Amino acid sequence: MELGSILFWGVVAVVIVYSIMIHNGLVQLKHSVSKAWSNIDVLLKQRHDELPKLVETCKQYMSYEQDTLTKIMEARSSVALAQQSKNMGALGQAETQLRQGLGQLFALAENYPELKANDSFQHLQSRISGMENAIADRRELYNESVNLNNVRIEQFPDVLIARFFKFVAAELLQFSDAEKTDVDLKSLFNS
Repeated sequence: MELGSILFWGVVAVVIVYSIMIHNGLVQLKHSVSKAWSNIDVLLKQRHDELPKLVETCKQYMSYEQDTLTKIMEARSSVALAQQSKNMGALGQAETQLRQGLGQLFALAENYPELKANDSFQHLQSRISGMENAIADRRELYNESVNLNNVRIEQFPDVLIARFFKFVAAELLQFSDAEKTDVDLKSLFNS
């Protein structure tokens, strides 16, 4: 074999190995995004199951706050639909509505000392608040995984392999600006 032929096949081998490494890295990122979503999905399902218990407990004490309880249950349904369809935009909007409703519910509970003293309410409030924090943490991890995936499939030379194997960008899970603003507690108590 002549030197030119050896160099040619050596370069081909290096390109093939490098392409395989890029492909495997992209596959790993794609699965990291799926895993991060699954972690959020589990928490959303757990919270979905807890909310009717919370609303039922509150109904016993909060007869005048039916509108707030109805909004929470409607938002719960919207979250479930968006979750099933994996529509991140709709999920972000529904999550914002649900979180606002829960914030309003917990603020209004201050007006009902018997409710605040109820062990079931305290347990559910604590559990749901804990899940909210865990969802926020998992959302951060999910968005980081999505960002890594999306950047990598756009970088050269990874973009060549990504396009060839049809890797696609994932959608960030974002909540609206309304959720990021402070809750106006004064307006909640005056309603």
